[in-house]
Amino acid sequence: MNEREAAALFRTEAMELLAELSPITDSTDIVKEVSALRKRGIDPEVVAAVLTQRRLRHKARAKFGDFAAHCIFTDAGLQQATRLSVSAHHAGRFAALGAPHVGDLGCGIGADALALAGLGVHVTAIDRDDITAACAEVNLAPFPNATVECTDVTTTDLARFDALWFDPARRSASKRLHDPADWSPSLTWVFDVASRTPSGIKLGPAIDHDLLPDECEAQWVDCDGETVECVVWTGALARPGVARSALVIRGTAAELTAAAPHATVDRGPVGEFVYEPSGAVIRAQLLGTLAESMGAHIIADSIAYLSTDALVRTPFAQAFAVREILPLDIKSIAARLRELSIGVLEVKKRGVDIDPAAFRTALKLKGSNSATLILTRVGDGRAALLVDRV
Repeated sequence: MNEREAAALFRTEAMELLAELSPITDSTDIVKEVSALRKRGIDPEVVAAVLTQRRLRHKARAKFGDFAAHCIFTDAGLQQATRLSVSAHHAGRFAALGAPHVGDLGCGIGADALALAGLGVHVTAIDRDDITAACAEVNLAPFPNATVECTDVTTTDLARFDALWFDPARRSASKRLHDPADWSPSLTWVFDVASRTPSGIKLGPAIDHDLLPDECEAQWVDCDGETVECVVWTGALARPGVARSALVIRGTAAELTAAAPHATVDRGPVGEFVYEPSGAVIRAQLLGTLAESMGAHIIADSIAYLSTDALVRTPFAQAFAVREILPLDIKSIAARLRELSIGVLEVKKRGVDIDPAAFRTALKLKGSNSATLILTRVGDGRAALLVDRV
């Protein structure tokens, strides 16, 4: 959102119109609505700003649920915002700590501050971008225990806060960042401040482990099947004896914790069941911890598929029942799938250089049955596992 678009959106006329119009649905005729609004003599810039917000609110329902209908978003702010189900877990730590005043540094549109304020925590949300801060101001307006400041977090007084929440911005779109200066503010500054004040620091899930401080708890979060972030907890917000954790949220939440990374797993044959661990477990380097709890083994070195002969139900991995082990040869696989009348096929791969979409197309599937095909390494070779989701 640029300054001109923001100026149009924050006009009283635009806010009243946004409250008047019903949320967008799949059947909404946008062209018809635009025509009707312009016939009413509404400024075209106001119309454009309001329709953009309705589109963003519709998109935001996946992260914010019903709260999306009352929030103001920017495209970038929505992309970077913490999902409400995840921010509620973060806020719970601060509430349990009993920190009377939390600073949300780099608050964006205010998703984490919303969760904190909703639990009764006094929060000051800070962002240096004036448009983003204005969005946060609107979103946090219902909470008397939340305030917003537009300033640079590196120059503001942090001594007034009992605990801190950091969301440093990436300076590039790269998924793998290795230099502390690749964030703004730099991770060197963030970790230094966090070493003196209890803090939570939101980072991307692909963060280089070598960048993480020694004295901290690093928690990877998986929400609805997607690994969304790594949070570094310091001071009293870090739990004693927990150096690594994987939090999996799918309606309810489950967590795997360990005092140290544990990624080593013995290798064995493909059993009756194979498992695809949550990305949070893999990122947290807790595959060994999970395997031990399940009595499972890996089926190939450096490949994160586990296997057992008896079904083990766990929130930390998707289970598949093994039908057959096929050679990784497209002609052989296609012939077998025709025999089984499999016309709907999910193709997954790990450890092999194959494009699943192209592979599926080349199979020329026909039939009414369905299955999943896992293309991977098994032992010292390659294979295709024909499986069914449990």
